Amino acid sequence: MSKISFSSAGDLATALSSLPEANADALALASARQEQLTKPQGSLGRLEEVALWMASWQGAEKPTLNKPVCLVFAGNHGVTARGVSAYPAEVTQQMVYNFDAGGAAINQLTKLGEAELKVISLDLDNPTKDFTVEPAMSEVECCAALQAGADAIPEGADLVLLGEMGIGNTTAAAAVANAVFGGSATDWIGPGTGVDAGGMEIKRDTVSKGVELHKDAQTSAFDCLRTVGGRELAAIAGAVVEARHLGIPVLLDGFIATAAASALVRDTAGALDHALISHTSMEPGHKRLAERLDKRPVLNLDMRLGEASGAAVALLIVRAALATHNGMATFGEAGVSTAS
Repeated sequence: MSKISFSSAGDLATALSSLPEANADALALASARQEQLTKPQGSLGRLEEVALWMASWQGAEKPTLNKPVCLVFAGNHGVTARGVSAYPAEVTQQMVYNFDAGGAAINQLTKLGEAELKVISLDLDNPTKDFTVEPAMSEVECCAALQAGADAIPEGADLVLLGEMGIGNTTAAAAVANAVFGGSATDWIGPGTGVDAGGMEIKRDTVSKGVELHKDAQTSAFDCLRTVGGRELAAIAGAVVEARHLGIPVLLDGFIATAAASALVRDTAGALDHALISHTSMEPGHKRLAERLDKRPVLNLDMRLGEASGAAVALLIVRAALATHNGMATFGEAGVSTAS
């Protein structure tokens, strides 16, 4: 049973107004432990940072990874009919079948990282509306997508990885980022699945028209997602909020997952404090988005697949961080002299 219920537009703002904070006591204990481990302080670099981040959000000096869960949300987009993608909309459903059959990259990576994989299809036979003409979703549809995201987090999860599948969703993600952070459509669009110059011009025009049409309505996180987002983007946002209220840290995948979550800072600046960006996507707007969020991605592997693949690779880094944090001996335990 989700802690958060999304039945009206105001419920998202309400949930964002009462976000739990990191556990300062656990962070202090974990930091003290790091200072006593048999290594020069700071010598494990970001592994130390990740271990402390996990400790602060799990509320434990020695955080654990007993039940990491990877959620991949799938949705279809009305703007796909405008030619914003190199692939037809039916590929979304076909890839969901591939996920279910175990044949996708994310299946191999979650198996390697010992994470449970859940693929959640969101009304694939009913694409969102073309947001250059009307809002992508109604209030009811957006609430349903947020709730689907919140409901997808299983009991006992100790880390949540968030990704997506949806032909056309780099366009929706660019529009959400544009609505939240401003600038021009050119700042946020990219090749996505590999569109040519003509496709890029269509994407630029689509994002520009959508943001311009709905700009007066985009006064909240909910309305940024509702007007130019998609079901899978709203579901990611719902999952991020639910995870925060449950005290579960989050790994965001690439550009689309980050853009979806970034809508939340429209209402609350610290809404993503419990989330890390797993990797720097090759999608051009992602680096700009990370800078706006003041977040340094964990990895940079020139990935742009989506489907939570970057988050699944970053999970291996989190495992390395916790293995060293929890398993290393302290100077006292090992009988090693400390630096003078």
